[in-house]
Amino acid sequence: MHVYRHARSIALLLPALLLAACSGEQQGQSAPPPPAVGVMTVKAQTIDYEETLPGRLEASRVAEVRARVSGIVEKRLFTEGSDVKAGDMLFRIDDAPYQARLDAGKAQKARAEAQLYEAEYQAERYERLVRDGAVSEHELIQAKAQLKQAKADLLAAEAQVKAAAIDLDYTRINAPISGRIGRELVTEGALVSQSEATPMALIQQTDPMYINVQEDSRKQLQRYLAAASGQLQLQRGEAVEVELLLDDDRVYPHKGRLLFRDINVDRGTGQQLLRIEMPNPDGMLLPGMFARVRLAQVRYDNAFLVPQQAVSRSDKGSSVMIVGEDNVLEARPVTVAGSMGKNRWLITSGLEDGETLMVDGFQKAQPGKPVTPVRPDEGADEKAADKTGQGGE
Repeated sequence: MHVYRHARSIALLLPALLLAACSGEQQGQSAPPPPAVGVMTVKAQTIDYEETLPGRLEASRVAEVRARVSGIVEKRLFTEGSDVKAGDMLFRIDDAPYQARLDAGKAQKARAEAQLYEAEYQAERYERLVRDGAVSEHELIQAKAQLKQAKADLLAAEAQVKAAAIDLDYTRINAPISGRIGRELVTEGALVSQSEATPMALIQQTDPMYINVQEDSRKQLQRYLAAASGQLQLQRGEAVEVELLLDDDRVYPHKGRLLFRDINVDRGTGQQLLRIEMPNPDGMLLPGMFARVRLAQVRYDNAFLVPQQAVSRSDKGSSVMIVGEDNVLEARPVTVAGSMGKNRWLITSGLEDGETLMVDGFQKAQPGKPVTPVRPDEGADEKAADKTGQGGE
């Protein structure tokens, strides 16, 4: 009986001893380390903010070849779709009526010259006779008037000859500008009319090309205000370099320039026109093609490029996580100007040069708690941050 009671006492004490031992072991263990998170060091730099805008290509000069005299088209003298130079003959109109008109004008001019010769002789003769008293002063005045009339008739005849020569020259229709000519709009034997200004062909100068781009006018106003406060610099004129992006996202080998920003704003859309000049020496670009251009109109002096996953964006604004003293996380509001490349945000305020930015491990960390910073490859981060890729807001 005594043995039974002793065994029962041991059985009752054993769980308590085991629980006390486990508690002692747990008290002897250290707390788990702070979670490991990926970080990078941010560096302030001067960044030309690039944005990508859609546009449409058009020829820099367009000239409609039209008839300036009426007549029958005798011959076409160009190859459709070829390049022509200013002054090249394109069409020839039947010139027989205009040659006859020129000949008639020359005959009228010769008659006027003869009449002038006679009037000059009579005026000189009457001046001598007036001194001798053979004719009256009134007859001398009439002779001088006839001389002036003869001079006027000669000027009129010369003008008629010049006009006839111009019309004859217009029967040879020349290219007004250099460029590429399209198909013929009239054929041999067609009657063209001066009164209707019949179109005969179209010439377009495609080197250089123009790209018309639409941009929100409110964005430009915000930039002016930011520039006035010293937050950024506006790039103007020749300083704005433009790249053209092809359909496969390759960059066109030639760079363009921003010509001007239209002063008018579309009342319906609020868009403002930007005109860009783009070289086209190889004829790769054609009028009417859709285009995407990349240009930097803004320069930020103290800006940062950070991975997009490092920035939390919401209706209340954008924020990042900064690893501060004792590796404690701090939530920091920042200003995002736009994207750069495929996976970078451009930060214009909220960061300081040399700070440690959290870029990975957000599920494991909380603001105000310590973390274990891990720097995977900051060299790659710096190279990516320095690269200025395509942008868009």
